[in-house]
This record gives sequence, structure tokens and C-alpha cells, in this order.
Amino acid sequence: MAELRFQNIGISGLAAAVPANTIDNYAYTEHFPAEDVREIVEKTGIKERRFAEPHQCASDFCFAAADRLLNDLSVDRSEIDLLIFVSQTPDYRMPATAVILQDRLGLDKSTAAFDLNLGCSAFIYGLSVVYSFMQQGAFRKALLLDGETRSRVYSPKDRKTGFLFGDGGVAALIEKGDHFGESFFSLHSDGSRESLIKIDAGGYRNPSNAETVKEKVVDEYGNMRSDEQAYMNGADVFNFVLREIPKTVKNILATAGLEREQVDFFVFHQANSYMNSYLAKKMKVDPEKVPVSLDKFGNTSSVSIPLTIVSELQGVLPSAKKVLLCGFGVGLSWAASILSLEQCYLSELIEVE
Repeated sequence: MAELRFQNIGISGLAAAVPANTIDNYAYTEHFPAEDVREIVEKTGIKERRFAEPHQCASDFCFAAADRLLNDLSVDRSEIDLLIFVSQTPDYRMPATAVILQDRLGLDKSTAAFDLNLGCSAFIYGLSVVYSFMQQGAFRKALLLDGETRSRVYSPKDRKTGFLFGDGGVAALIEKGDHFGESFFSLHSDGSRESLIKIDAGGYRNPSNAETVKEKVVDEYGNMRSDEQAYMNGADVFNFVLREIPKTVKNILATAGLEREQVDFFVFHQANSYMNSYLAKKMKVDPEKVPVSLDKFGNTSSVSIPLTIVSELQGVLPSAKKVLLCGFGVGLSWAASILSLEQCYLSELIEVE
């Protein structure tokens, strides 16, 4: 069982950046009747999203967030020993985007930098990797950068996914300190269900060709996408979440020796409002402890958890001694963590033109 615990390592600062380009989901009616659109929006709870402009990549939002955070905290950039970039929409197939960001942020050439390719659980997975590095004596400070441009992955002509996803990037500064106390991680995967959320073509198993980029009708409802655009079996994903996540949360609470009431906030991946409301009810969690940001930003994959913290917990986080994070989705992969954000600085949300 992939359960980890760390002592005196934690997040000292978080920043988030989103595109200035705001999409009104109610007005997103180019391909579907207004009545259908309203029904979809009301069901998902996603009223607005942010879409990257054609010249913007996930790394641009991560750069904006990291640069602001380092400046806000007056961090000596020569002390950053590690940079990890988490994304499934990197700048290039090669080189790794993390290495480009190392140079762009003005970090020392001695900085270790690499990418992690993982979906909705990736912020928590990324934290566990950074924490593992940081427990080595020589590491001083680390940056975990997490960015996605999911608007480019899904077809706007597929009503099952076309109204769900948005773009953005976050930066977390991770350091050592006695005040962080103990943190806990629980990591899981089930590749037997890899087909529930997937892009069939465009990789090296099924390389791009003239046929893979063609749009085609994919079901009896007239939804359209190419083989290089993602699809999702929403019903089966929903069932997976309801089956796996409550017991994962229960187990990590037991590992940490905590009751639900001792956790200040439960920050779930922002998939859709119905799913998260159902989860909170099933686990008997006070809805006031479950912040929501998907109404403004949609599903931003792994970015959604830290984006929710930055956008929704400004002004209240300093009093939060214990926060439970839980991400779940593509892979299938899911993860939970319990950590302290009591002294975590939050930069103001950035809008990138």
C-alpha cells in the first residue's frame, strides 16, 4: 500500500494564475441549443471557465504564478534546489517543460528539474515526490508547478465533455520547518480502467495521421470529436469515485489519527458540483468545509485543488491547522493527503492576458 508520511516539510506559499479569457457557459451555444446548454450547466454547476489564448501554454500560467510567489515571499532564487512541472499538456514532446521553466524563472543551473505526466490526482502525487526529495538533507527549497490547458484536449462539439474543462496553473513553494508537523499521503491507481478517460490517438501507440485528426460523429446523440480529443465515461467515473474515495478518505483519517471534525477543510478535485456534494453527504462532511471553485473555473484537472485553495480560502487559511486534499480521475488514479497549511501564504489570484 502506497502510504507515506513526512515530518516537518510543508507548503509555505501558493499562487495561481488563470487566463483572462472568460467563457460564459450559458452562452456557449454555438453547437447546441440554448435549452440543452442550460440543462448541462445547471447539472454540472460550471457557470464560467477560463480558456487559454492560442499563444498561451500551461507553462505560461505556472511561470506567472511562480514568479509572483517568489517575489511576494522575497525568495532567493539560488536556493531553489528542485523544480517539478506536473502536466498532461506540456509545451513540447521534448524537452521537458520543467527545464525550460528553470531557465525562464532565473533559477540556478544546479536546480534539479523534471516533468510528471499525470492527471487529476497529480498535485498530490507531485507533493509526495517533492516531499520525498526534501527529506534529503541537502535540499533547501522546492517548487511544484502544476498547469493544464484542458480546453484544447476536449471537443466543443461533444456535450459530454465540452462544457466541463478549463485552463490554469499553480505554484507551490515547499520548505522544511518544525511548524509543518506531520503530513500523510495515500496514493492509488487502477490501470484496468484506463479507457474511462482517454485520448486514443496522437501518442506513440497510435501516432497522429490524417485520419486521427478528423472529426466524426461518435454516438447516436450526434456528439463529435476526433481520435486526438479526449472522451470520458462519466457514469462509470462517478461510480468509481463513490466506491473508492470515501474509503480512501476514511483510511487516511485513521492513519493520521484524526476524526472528520478535526479537519478544517476538505479540498476535493473539482469534477462537478453534484459529484462533490454527493461525496460530502456520503462522508458526512460539513458542506461549509468543502470549498468550491468549479463554478468559476470548471474542471482544471490536477490544477483544481490548489486553485481552489488560492481562490476560495484567502483570508481564512491562516487558521486552518489540518487540510485534507483528495484528487481522482484519469488513469484511473487517485490520491489523498492530510497536511497543515496553517502558515501557508496565498498570493492574490493572477489573470494572464
